[in-house]
Amino acid sequence: MNEDTPRTDLRTTDPRRTDVVVIGAGQAGLSSAYHLQRTGFEPGTGYVVLDGDRAPGGAWQHRWPSLRMATVNGIFDLPGMAFEPPAPQERASVAVPRYFAEFEKRFGLAVRRPVAVSAVRHGPQDRLLVDSDAGTWAARAVINATGTWNRPFWPYYPGRETFRGRQLHAAAYPGPEQFAGKRVVVVGAGITAIQLLTELARAGAATWVTRRAPVFRDEPFTREYGREVVAAVDRRVRAGLVPQSVVSATGLPVTGAILEAQRDGVLNRLPMFDRITPDGVAWDAPAAGEPQSVEADVILWCTGWRAALDHLAPLRLRAPGGGITMDGTRVVLEPRLHLVGYGPSASTVGANRAGREAVREIRQLLAADADVTVAA
Repeated sequence: MNEDTPRTDLRTTDPRRTDVVVIGAGQAGLSSAYHLQRTGFEPGTGYVVLDGDRAPGGAWQHRWPSLRMATVNGIFDLPGMAFEPPAPQERASVAVPRYFAEFEKRFGLAVRRPVAVSAVRHGPQDRLLVDSDAGTWAARAVINATGTWNRPFWPYYPGRETFRGRQLHAAAYPGPEQFAGKRVVVVGAGITAIQLLTELARAGAATWVTRRAPVFRDEPFTREYGREVVAAVDRRVRAGLVPQSVVSATGLPVTGAILEAQRDGVLNRLPMFDRITPDGVAWDAPAAGEPQSVEADVILWCTGWRAALDHLAPLRLRAPGGGITMDGTRVVLEPRLHLVGYGPSASTVGANRAGREAVREIRQLLAADADVTVAA
């Protein structure tokens, strides 16, 4: 397609027809595609996967270079193909994308990339139209598996625009080498913040700041506890509320790396600052023994991500609580749309199960159509 082709041409030409469009080819999208193909949906006419990245791997290909397999929190197998553990010191951004690429090749999944989806909207004949920079697809159902990596969350604090140093989000963290000798303020209470704080403490001076005191959990993560956590998140999305972070529901597992950081005095947190100054951060009323200000060369925001759902805005799905009201993976206001990797399925194991469940419901939805292209 010529770069000068008007965008409206893509919306007015006859869209390609398929039963299901899957948006995203990370763990959730690949799991969904596997179950679609396994249950009879043919590549192309039955389903297509649209992925915005240039290569397989989902968000894993963008992880910081210092994240090694030895420090990854956990990888769950994709369905039908075990993840053979790589060398502990191999980069996660290499090992996991290689596994995803092998998975796509083994099962011949219909992944098109790079394709950037701009909007999902209502179309004629009970179809959903999926607009992209590669054209428009008309689908009977859509599985959205876009994850969160493309929407890093930056909270606003007064004075942010006056800071003379460098500010970046964990999504753009390049590794500790660039911060040697620098004074870094690390903001956030999740596992990412702790991993990067530990690295940066070795490279220079690192100060840890969190809005709430982190909750460390040294009890085993049992199946029963896991079900309780998933149920709590599920209740929120069924009520149309925005899903909370995983850490807010599970707490931080006490790993060997965390124990070492505690022994080394790295995990000494300060409460959240009130404002940012040109030279660092400051508190208006610090507690006894706490500083009134900390000088910094860098502020690293490890403040999490939000679900990448802007392309769904034309469907007007937001509930008064700010989230999208869900029934399992199905969107209540639009039963042809399933969100996989959202809310209770925002984990590797949860995404696999959710992909299977979404496909099961879509088969039931399409079964009534006389011209459905799914095998009997």
